Amino acid sequence: MDTGILILRLLVGLLVAGHGVQKVSFHLGGRGLDGGTEEFRADGFRGGVLTALAAGGGQIGSGLLLAAGFLTPLAATGAVGVMTVAATVKWRNGLWVQNDGYEYPLVLIGAAVALAATGPGAWSVDAAIGLTPFPLWWTAVVLAAGAGSGLLARLVLHRAPAPVRR
Repeated sequence: MDTGILILRLLVGLLVAGHGVQKVSFHLGGRGLDGGTEEFRADGFRGGVLTALAAGGGQIGSGLLLAAGFLTPLAATGAVGVMTVAATVKWRNGLWVQNDGYEYPLVLIGAAVALAATGPGAWSVDAAIGLTPFPLWWTAVVLAAGAGSGLLARLVLHRAPAPVRR
């Protein structure tokens, strides 16, 4: 079981972190901080560079913590938060990724919540320093705080559509 959790943790954590790297640099196919800023503006967000830095930094930090299995509930909460924002951006396109839907962010949300429920496994920083096991109720906290913070970020940072003038 610990091998499966390690594989899941590394896959999900490194994908979330890589997504953040793309927002703020030219690595992993990113378009630099200007490209990340442009992406957020095109998706209707205000805040410019600060929004791109916060989102990219949140993705990098939560992804690396999740991959390491360090402070797993906090890492999972961060991953759920940033992927909730991504899901809200893609919501209007429906579920499926071939239509630019929210399928992929939903899978990452589900995997992060699953890791919060199972814990990081024996091969993790949390286990090595004696932080595990985490109580199962942390799973509800992770889901509520992660989704809530993502929805709040969307509410606060998203611009209302411009009125149509006739």
